[in-house]
Amino acid sequence: MSETIIDLKEKNMGKKVSRYIIAAIIAVLAIVVLANSFCTIQAGHTGVVTTFGKVSEKVLEEGLHFKIPFIQQVIQIDNRVLKTDVESSSASKDLQMVSSTISVNYRVARNKSASIYQNVGVYFDDVIVKPAIQECVKSVTAQYTAEELITNRQVISQKMEDALSAKINPYGLNIEVFNIISFDFSEEFNKAIEAKQTAQQNALKAEQDLARVKIEAQQAIEKAKAEAEAYRLKNQEITEAMIRMEYINKWDGKLPYVISDGANILDIGGIIDEAQKSENANSQSATTSQAGE
Repeated sequence: MSETIIDLKEKNMGKKVSRYIIAAIIAVLAIVVLANSFCTIQAGHTGVVTTFGKVSEKVLEEGLHFKIPFIQQVIQIDNRVLKTDVESSSASKDLQMVSSTISVNYRVARNKSASIYQNVGVYFDDVIVKPAIQECVKSVTAQYTAEELITNRQVISQKMEDALSAKINPYGLNIEVFNIISFDFSEEFNKAIEAKQTAQQNALKAEQDLARVKIEAQQAIEKAKAEAEAYRLKNQEITEAMIRMEYINKWDGKLPYVISDGANILDIGGIIDEAQKSENANSQSATTSQAGE
């Protein structure tokens, strides 16, 4: 009797344990299902939803979203500005080897997240961006000589950016910033450029020196002319003064009989003689009148 009671108790205990285990399993499954029913899209990202592997055109924006557990998956695409650096080796138009470093900042368009995931995947930087940069750098570099690559750097950078945009924009990748970090040439070319720059600087210096010598010579000529003119004027003043002094020293105190200004002649002696004759005539007439009285 006592053994039967013990057996019943053990059976009841076993049933309770089984119920607890089943309840625990159900709770765990519920938690797992609930956990897989929601997803959180991080800031600066969009969520691409796949149902049994099929990509949905609708993308999820930032925040908390519901999804069908175990059936739908959400892949997050980074839509923030991404950076990639590429080192490239190419040949210029004059067959100089050019080593360049290109830095590109770009981003995935939010409305293209599903498309780029479906067609490219999440490794679009390695699959699309870097190969496109290599190709654009080589094609543009081949259009210019090595010297032009140095002097027209801004124009070349713009051409590379335009070529790269044409290649990656259809995938939904938009360039934010395109930079040519460096253009490096062979040691022989660098020495040739340095020699050319030195020759140009020397030629410019010689030209400047020649211009300076010409200016100085012209200044010396003008100075000599000014000094000669000053000397001539000074001698003229001295000569005129000496002539006036000599004229004064030789003057006998009598006025000149004739004065001329170059156009008219004034006979002062004649005028004086006429005046004396008139005065004598008047005196004689007065004497005659007095004698008649």
